[in-house]
Amino acid sequence: MSSRRSRSRQSGVSSITDDQINDLVSKLHQLLPEIRDRRSDKVSSAKVLQETCNYIRSLHREVDDLSVRLSELLATTDISGDQAAIIRSLLM
Repeated sequence: MSSRRSRSRQSGVSSITDDQINDLVSKLHQLLPEIRDRRSDKVSSAKVLQETCNYIRSLHREVDDLSVRLSELLATTDISGDQAAIIRSLLM
């Protein structure tokens, strides 16, 4: 038994099986617009994981952009300081 496996068993951490990993990659594959819309179902796990990272980065950028736009909008509207502070705290 490898030392890594023995350490994980000693610490009580359960290991994930190859089937579980394949199932999770398959679920990611179905969620990703870039891959889901392609005709071919054959995409490597590495490609699915790479596209997942890219998609998450893109969502982060979109959230950041929307936060900036909302902050700008709040700055130009007639809202009391307390209301604006509450909205800003919800954005953080």
